[in-house]
Amino acid sequence: MAIRGKNLFYFAFILFWLVLDQLSKFLVARNLNLYQVVEVIPGFFNLTRVHNRGAIFGFLGNSGSTLALIFLNAGALLAFSVVTYYFLKTPPEMVLTKISFALIISGALGNIIDRISRGYVIDFLDFYAGNFHWPFFNLADSCITLGAILMIINVFRSEKKCSRSSSE
Repeated sequence: MAIRGKNLFYFAFILFWLVLDQLSKFLVARNLNLYQVVEVIPGFFNLTRVHNRGAIFGFLGNSGSTLALIFLNAGALLAFSVVTYYFLKTPPEMVLTKISFALIISGALGNIIDRISRGYVIDFLDFYAGNFHWPFFNLADSCITLGAILMIINVFRSEKKCSRSSSE
């Protein structure tokens, strides 16, 4: 029972980010027309509604190939399944690893829900400097990216600890 109680925090964490992602997309869909731009920080940040049929940051978004989209969605579901499996197998005491997996799961689930319910993902965060625009993204993409970065940091931190203890 104690293990379930400890995991409850992580499940609540996933739910929090999933709800926030879906709420943000709902609000954008309700208040912005497709391609409408709302300037938030001039010269740096806009809210711009776009529909992404591709992967994170619009990768393969312009591919008209049905096969590419099937492959993309199957790959997303497979990756989601693998991350979920490792999340469930990771002890709750491995906090940074669990948080990393939880962020990736919440983001992946948010975008999967969009693909299933809409056929595309709503992206709306538009950062730019001059003529350079970072690809449009959303909160789910941010969760996936942050989770992956935390996982990489955790791996390097763990390797550093292992190399220190083996040299002693």
